[in-house]
Amino acid sequence: MSLGKEGPFVHISTCVGWLVARLFPKYRDNGRKMREMLSAACASGISVAFGAPIGGVLFSYEEISTYFPRKVLWRTFLCSMAGAIVLKALNPHGTGKLVLFEAHYGTSYSAIHYLVFVVLGIAGGVFGGLFCKLNFIWSRWFRSLRLIKQHPVLEVFLVVLMTALMQYPNPITRGPGDAIIKHLLVDCKDEASADSWACRNEASDSNWPYVGFLIYGTLTKLFLTIITFGIKVPSGIIIPSLDAGALFGRLIGQWIGTISPGIFAMVGAAAFLAGVSRMTISLCVIMIELTGELEYVLPHMIAILVAKWVADALGKESVYDLAQTVLGHPFLDGEQAVHVVQRQGVLAEELIPPKHTMDEITVVVPPNNKIPRRYLEAKLLQLKSRGLLDAGLVLVQGQSMLQGYIAEGELEFGLDAIGPLYPKDCEIRMLGNAEEGEFDLSNFVDRTPLSICANAPLEYVVEMFAKLGLRHLMVTQEGTHQLVGVIIKKRLVAYLDQVKH
Repeated sequence: MSLGKEGPFVHISTCVGWLVARLFPKYRDNGRKMREMLSAACASGISVAFGAPIGGVLFSYEEISTYFPRKVLWRTFLCSMAGAIVLKALNPHGTGKLVLFEAHYGTSYSAIHYLVFVVLGIAGGVFGGLFCKLNFIWSRWFRSLRLIKQHPVLEVFLVVLMTALMQYPNPITRGPGDAIIKHLLVDCKDEASADSWACRNEASDSNWPYVGFLIYGTLTKLFLTIITFGIKVPSGIIIPSLDAGALFGRLIGQWIGTISPGIFAMVGAAAFLAGVSRMTISLCVIMIELTGELEYVLPHMIAILVAKWVADALGKESVYDLAQTVLGHPFLDGEQAVHVVQRQGVLAEELIPPKHTMDEITVVVPPNNKIPRRYLEAKLLQLKSRGLLDAGLVLVQGQSMLQGYIAEGELEFGLDAIGPLYPKDCEIRMLGNAEEGEFDLSNFVDRTPLSICANAPLEYVVEMFAKLGLRHLMVTQEGTHQLVGVIIKKRLVAYLDQVKH
């Protein structure tokens, strides 16, 4: 199928990293430190998938991590290096080298070829922009059909059948994805590659059927990758994008006789992947480590940047961002979200929940600062029925004056762990100083939750969620500090998705 292998490798390495890290209380009991370890584990996944240890570190920094301090950098570097050492020792490719698609072109490029690299970048950006939009539309429509939703194996069968019918007639695309790239990057001036299928066709007087196969292969890869990416199979997007770019680059190289067409296949592969993923530095390093050709750093940089600019002009979101949207994960890209809400010109009050929701999550604390236990248990059941992991109760007194916030998890822990020590009909202290023998949950209450004025611009809300890592934000009336609403991260992300799509 038109799928890559970096997805399963990253998943496996992350699972191993989580299993190892949870053996140590330092990481098991601290979510931030656990995420740092997972960043390092992701880097090792890319390192062993493509034999690119430095590229794996940069990939984790550029695409995976939202928090990447300096101490995480050397840990990620160490983890990626260890993965590469084991990979080289196992020697799965039988070459004794980490380089997966080793190339030796022996020729250099000239200034006139910069125009060709720019053309490849433009084509890569158009490919990436079209792929992201069409794959998102396909995922939203086809995978929402009842038959496909209830029987995902049927979708896999249909995609496999379509792949076989479309790829097998083309001699170039019959093999697996990495074999396709290897055959397209060959240099026909090298005696070892002169007998390859591509070189034999390029040496013939009439190679129009070969050109047709390259065009057909490029379009086939675009179509098959659109309908394949996102199915219920562990997969990635890097190899299919490299395949399509290498096919198109080799096609362009047929009309540039001064240097090897394999060079344009290599640069085209980088350009197409840049258009799909919007990676820049990490992609350039990965391509160098994949091919071992340091001479072509500048062509890679030109094609990658042009592809990213063109793809961003067609749509700001990469394939990874759109996949998060399709799966419903509450991922917030702060920089992009700020641009979206600035165009809307709305205020924070736009995200205030409806009245019945606020009634469910608001607790009016009486002057004695105590709440009946049965009342809190009923509120906890309401929170669980909403199915939101970031939910909680807001405590107010008097004229809806904000007094604090208690998260659902902490409320549940208090009632389940401490509750058995007290009668069922007792009262629970939520605010103030507890007396001896009282059921006290005041230590679980955040007395100073972050808040924002209802008339503040919505971009302030986005900035606070993105930069402070908030899960909830209180909305108060200007000048009075009266509570008017609560914004949770999932509601903000849902609003942004609605505006964008």
